[in-house]
Amino acid sequence: MFYDRHPPEKLNSTEHRDVFLRGTGGMSFFAGKRRWVCGVDFSGARDAGRRIWLARCKIGEDAVNLVDLLQAESLPGSGRARGLNHRALAAYIGKQKDAVFGLDFPFSLPIGLIRAKTWKEFVLTFEESYKSPEDFRKLCRSEAKGRELRRHTDMVSRAPFSPYNLRLFRQTYFGIKDVLSALVRTDAACILPMQQPLNGKAWVVEICPASTLKKENLRTPYKGSENNRTAARRKILEALEENLRLRVVTSALRSKIISDIGGDALDSVIAAMATFNACRNSFALDTSSPYDREGWVYV
Repeated sequence: MFYDRHPPEKLNSTEHRDVFLRGTGGMSFFAGKRRWVCGVDFSGARDAGRRIWLARCKIGEDAVNLVDLLQAESLPGSGRARGLNHRALAAYIGKQKDAVFGLDFPFSLPIGLIRAKTWKEFVLTFEESYKSPEDFRKLCRSEAKGRELRRHTDMVSRAPFSPYNLRLFRQTYFGIKDVLSALVRTDAACILPMQQPLNGKAWVVEICPASTLKKENLRTPYKGSENNRTAARRKILEALEENLRLRVVTSALRSKIISDIGGDALDSVIAAMATFNACRNSFALDTSSPYDREGWVYV
């Protein structure tokens, strides 16, 4: 069964009473000032500054308005180099206290590979446990006896890869080491659902654009410079506008999304809409899963 992460008595308490407005049936389900969602297409590449995209959306009365689309290298104190822009991204997230961020990398590992007693301990000791991305993948494969294990949430969300898959392990490693650990160590954000969503702090959730596209029946090749791939990006964007009430506020933003042949700009927009969906559904999840240590992918 799927239930809300937090029992009603906690949501109705003084600490949480302004978190959600339930039963509105419309777009204005956020209370107070939390009316922003930001999708982040993450990268663990050496030149991650040009590969990481952020899509900032403001939730209006009748639409989710995409108002800004930027690369991580343009953030304050950032640059193209991986470590520099990862630190800048963590700092940026921590300062957006009225926003919910969706990041597209695994926040944890399958439960059988987690030695820590809590998710917080896992994150804070992550760099000590795994000295490099290669060490991370090697140790995970060794403990799993060569298998690529998946988390419960990976199977439910139909995520394409294990957290330490060859195509994903660097993204997982640097996302946890550089971004999540910084936010947890400084208590600058609430990482859901492992931590309580508190007012006065940014909220961060794990999303997966590929899973969202599957859910919306929009999965099709869209990365590349070929005419059919450009057409696919345009079609996906139009579907997000029609089905999920996305509004791209300027033609320049629309052109930037469609013309990005890597598809990273579009992925950040998909991430933002997945984040919006998570908020609209009050961050519901399968409480029978080990989400408190494995995390949860919101689609």
